[in-house]
Amino acid sequence: MNTGYRKFFEPLFSNKFPIIKWFVTLVLIVALTGCVESATSKEVSINPLVKASPALDVYGAFSETSPPDIIQALRPSLEGYQPQVSILSPQADEILQDNIAKVRLQVKDLPIFKDPQWQLGPHLHLILDNQPYMAVYDLNQPVVLSDLSPGTHTLRVFASRPWHESFKNEGAYTQTTFHVLTKTEENNPDSQLPLLTYSRPNGSYGAEPIMLDFYLTNAPLHDVAETNPDDTMSNWRIRSTVNGESFIIDRWQPIYLKGFKPGKTLVQLEFLDNQGQPVINAFNTTVRLINYEPNGQDTLSKIVRGELTADEVRGIVDPNYASKIPAIESTPTAIPAVKVEKQPIPEVEIPEITPTPAVKVEKQPIPEVEIPEITPTPAVKAEKQPIPEVEIPEIIPTPAVKAEKQPIPEVEIPEIIPTPETEVIETKESNLDKIDTGSANQSQIQE
Repeated sequence: MNTGYRKFFEPLFSNKFPIIKWFVTLVLIVALTGCVESATSKEVSINPLVKASPALDVYGAFSETSPPDIIQALRPSLEGYQPQVSILSPQADEILQDNIAKVRLQVKDLPIFKDPQWQLGPHLHLILDNQPYMAVYDLNQPVVLSDLSPGTHTLRVFASRPWHESFKNEGAYTQTTFHVLTKTEENNPDSQLPLLTYSRPNGSYGAEPIMLDFYLTNAPLHDVAETNPDDTMSNWRIRSTVNGESFIIDRWQPIYLKGFKPGKTLVQLEFLDNQGQPVINAFNTTVRLINYEPNGQDTLSKIVRGELTADEVRGIVDPNYASKIPAIESTPTAIPAVKVEKQPIPEVEIPEITPTPAVKVEKQPIPEVEIPEITPTPAVKAEKQPIPEVEIPEIIPTPAVKAEKQPIPEVEIPEIIPTPETEVIETKESNLDKIDTGSANQSQIQE
């Protein structure tokens, strides 16, 4: 011990300070006990043959991470459901007389729907033989499987959350085996052996972490290993190989991985027994090719990247959520409050409209258009000038001859010479008298 510290502690542990001595001893004991507890509380692998890994943290180029925050926030909305799945048709061991199968499914205690806006929702994963699953969102219509090869086929169905994580309660999974025209040996799993059903990853991805999920049937609980050491399946394991990197999964729950490179990735799952050997059964070894392209714009990619909030997409777990939102109060995208600086509106100098001197429309006397005095043309007193009586020659009446209806001789009427019209010359009044006297004299002469 450092001499400086020794000089300090020696007096404390001497007989002069018995209380301090006991107190320090007690503190040291408590501290050592805590260290022992922390060392023994770490989770150890149940399987003695598999070396314990540090909480499944790192697998070569890949590392495990926690589920995305939004998925963790949405998950409780579905925890109350215990879906019960049934296959109504085809029936178990049924032999179909055609290569088309109409699959009818039923689910109790889980609403099956697809949110119209986000295109996600609780659904079923339907798997024919060992093909990639089909997502089923509508149970009112049968799923038609056409061009089936003759022989035996197996359908596996289980309930899934909107982000494709399987429900793992009892009754959430079911399977049936049927035949097309005839029975064969393939695609017919042994019901007495554990069965691994590969679920995810599958298809294309636009964000990471990427979920790895599967379903187990007839796999005993790990606790059985303590009571039945002869059970070769009690300490089962799942070996996952991603692009050549293998790691062991010893718990039945989804894990989220990151470290994927853009492009194609090969993923394989195998069911292993207690000795780490593959358990031979139909479908217990499955390989899938997936494609990872960052910055995907689908809903799930945005959820994984945290670009959407739980409240925005809650409609994918609650079909009635939309009706709870009053008049879709979409959080208005915060438009930065544009400081409308009251810019002084430039006073438009309205040019002084010098009032046009109100033109006094002096009612100018409408110049009386001097209607030229129509000096009435002195009505020419057309004094009825005595028309000179034309002396009609006296017609001496012919003595009435007793007209023996004889033709009356045509009397030759003497040709009446028309009296020339007297030309009335307009004369001034002063000359009228002369006309009068003139005419009088004329009349006298005629007489």
